Amino acid sequence: MHSRVFLGQSGIMVQQNGTTISLDPSYPINCDFTFVSHAHVDHLHRRGRKKIKTQVVASKETTLIAQARGYEIVDPAEDQGGLQLVDTGHILGSRGLLVDDDLYYTGDICMRERAFMKPAKMPHARTLIIESTFGMPEYIFPPLSEVMHRTNKIISEMYDLGIPVILMGYTLGKAQMLTKLFGHWHPIIHDSVAKINSVYSELGVKLACGVTHRQAEEQGLLSKSIPWVMVAPLMSERNAFVREMKDRFGAITIGFSGWAVGNRYKYMMGLDYVMPLSDHCDYKELVVAVKQCRPDKIYTFHGFAREFAESLQEMGFDAEPVDNGHNRKAAQMALTLDSFQ
Repeated sequence: MHSRVFLGQSGIMVQQNGTTISLDPSYPINCDFTFVSHAHVDHLHRRGRKKIKTQVVASKETTLIAQARGYEIVDPAEDQGGLQLVDTGHILGSRGLLVDDDLYYTGDICMRERAFMKPAKMPHARTLIIESTFGMPEYIFPPLSEVMHRTNKIISEMYDLGIPVILMGYTLGKAQMLTKLFGHWHPIIHDSVAKINSVYSELGVKLACGVTHRQAEEQGLLSKSIPWVMVAPLMSERNAFVREMKDRFGAITIGFSGWAVGNRYKYMMGLDYVMPLSDHCDYKELVVAVKQCRPDKIYTFHGFAREFAESLQEMGFDAEPVDNGHNRKAAQMALTLDSFQ
């Protein structure tokens, strides 16, 4: 089988045995299939006015979550001849695409079990297109148990001092994880997070039904003298909501992100504490994923694509970034995407 992988104007494209597939495009184009791996906004696109001929492939969960976020996935299919969806363990509904049992595109991927999320399983494929968000050796994440212990310790200490705590993560994916992992603190749920939590519940993921921020304000549950915990989107100290919570209640913030491995992240975001918790693979897990796939050819994309490809080359793999190293803004841009996930 012959595969051609290249970067088109709308994103990564694959041509396989006469079939053209657009992978997580930034805008719709004419092709045989358009694959949407999951419902983070950097993987979704708006429908244009121009009529496009393509069959969209996406999971049921991705379609419903995207709809809740204001994106319409028209007439999606999960099963198509020669195309197989594979759970990638990133967020609810995230899938990779296996083409003709020969080429595998991961989308975003995570190899760690986290609460209700199971680790990804890598199929064998001759050609692998793998994300490389954290594709440098310094990005190694601690065990989830350690992150939970450290976070619970901070919350407990703040409770003793009567200080509220805001747990902050991506609105989709991370925030639901925080709701589950720290549900024993009976957190107040930011309204934008509650909206996604309700979709998760409809899809079978049971999360603690805390009061929303709006309800808490109406019922006078927020106080400067009685401590509380809130789950909110990941925001910097410059955000008006964060400033208000600090000014009114003296709240402290804990941000959860894989980028928290780096020392500058805490200060760049202006957070009181940061925890390295990610829905992506760290560097070691990316290497494990590649070895499980056993590909002949590897294309890396997103984040540290060039660096990860070079690491794989040193291990004896035939690897190259799908954009040949021209998109050097990807890793830096990843830090600014936190609020939009």
